[in-house]
Amino acid sequence: VLFDVRPPSQELPEGVVFMRADIRDYTQVEKAVRGVNCVFHIASYGMSGREQLDRKLIEDVNVQGTENILRACVAHGVPRLIYTSTYNVVFGGQEIKDGDESLPYLPLHLHPDHYSRTKSIAEMQVLKANGSPLNNSAGVLQTCALRPAGIYGPGEERHLPRIVSYIEKGIFRFVYGDPDSLVEFVHVDNLVSAHMLAAEALTEKRQHRAAGQPYFISDGRPVNNFEFFRPLVEGLGYSFPTLRLPISLIYLFAFLTEMLHHVVGRIYNFQPLLTRTEVYKTGVTHYFRMCKAREELGYEPKLYDLEDVVQWFRGRGHGKKHSHSSIKKLILDVVLVVAFAAVALSCLPVVGQ
Repeated sequence: VLFDVRPPSQELPEGVVFMRADIRDYTQVEKAVRGVNCVFHIASYGMSGREQLDRKLIEDVNVQGTENILRACVAHGVPRLIYTSTYNVVFGGQEIKDGDESLPYLPLHLHPDHYSRTKSIAEMQVLKANGSPLNNSAGVLQTCALRPAGIYGPGEERHLPRIVSYIEKGIFRFVYGDPDSLVEFVHVDNLVSAHMLAAEALTEKRQHRAAGQPYFISDGRPVNNFEFFRPLVEGLGYSFPTLRLPISLIYLFAFLTEMLHHVVGRIYNFQPLLTRTEVYKTGVTHYFRMCKAREELGYEPKLYDLEDVVQWFRGRGHGKKHSHSSIKKLILDVVLVVAFAAVALSCLPVVGQ
């Protein structure tokens, strides 16, 4: 049963039933979980862009929605719950190399955005609920949490369309941060595999091995964020930018953009180019070992790249049309890059003070 607030954009596989509903409504959640033996709680709000700035909706979906799901699982005897969490529960802009599940939660007041803060609260709720007695049953609720890296794959609708939009509009003209910084990603097929393995690891057959546990999930290949997207940029026929700006300057720009959105957002809900959290997540090194997921879940990520993503976008009309650019457009591009570089350089002494 697919439970979502909006219909799926792709055709449903045979045997899947769609139920249009909202996890903020307990009665709808309760109706959905009747008669099921496992729930995958994947729903969330506020991951990126202007969504990150809607604090009330983020709180309602991520915290209240999770409370509704936990309550419904207990009330209707659902024995297994897998929660899709995030790296952000331990990461808030600090460098992390080869981290693991022994790292403590980032203190809630240190999270730079409400999405990460509420996802952390929700994960703690889910893991605390492990072992809760089920109504009308002798069993208990078995829970675990998966903490995925940045998710990609054909059909991904949160990050990739926004990135492709920036590429096609000519906005993607620079990169930022240390070229040696490393982050991680996870292909959707690897993430699906991790969810299925986690569900199995919550069964009696597997001695409830995953019960009450969090797991970092990725492709297992730390990579520079911008180099990861190079095949997408070039695969769509565009040139990869060579201008590199300091992360402090981009963070300042993101901060000012958020402040502007706070002032005018109710009148004009524009899409910020970047938020502060996105700057940290893309420009600061943070990656994790997956020894625990391998040993306890049997998770082994398969090798993927962005080729299927490039083909997915090309199949929908995206990609640079091969034609001779006019001299006027070429001159305009050069002027824009030089102007941006000049502004950036003029700001550097201020940022450094």
